[in-house]
Amino acid sequence: MNNQTVDFKKAVIAEVRTDINTSIRSLFAKQAFKVNDVISNFTWDKIYTTPTYLTVQIAENIHVELIPTFLECINHSCEPNAFFETSKKALICIKPIQIGEEFTFFYPSAEWEMDQPFECLCRSKSCIGFVRGALYLNKEQHMKYRFTDFIQQKLKC
Repeated sequence: MNNQTVDFKKAVIAEVRTDINTSIRSLFAKQAFKVNDVISNFTWDKIYTTPTYLTVQIAENIHVELIPTFLECINHSCEPNAFFETSKKALICIKPIQIGEEFTFFYPSAEWEMDQPFECLCRSKSCIGFVRGALYLNKEQHMKYRFTDFIQQKLKC
């Protein structure tokens, strides 16, 4: 693995690791976080009308790429430890995160319909299988996960 330390606001909070066999990048904690801690604030500069592999949806036909860019290295899990609170522009800890633990989030929590659906490999007992976006989740899954304000509005329709 190739490793790159991420320095955000002079505090080393994370390390990007790249698997040399698959080239998949992941983000790992360099410090511990408690539930409700702000892991990182963010903003965006690139705005798209359709989803891309790296976007988070904030409104109908508005998908954004986040800054700092190391946040794009946070991979999916059906048992996530982080959540993109788009209304507050903050990545929030939703389960305790220890030093060396990978940051993960639930992709459908921030995209209604994903650009590149995929077979989930998280192997958790609550794995949803095929990850396509919040549109394709059942009512039980709606109750289990936390969603951005926009996705919550869409789920109510």
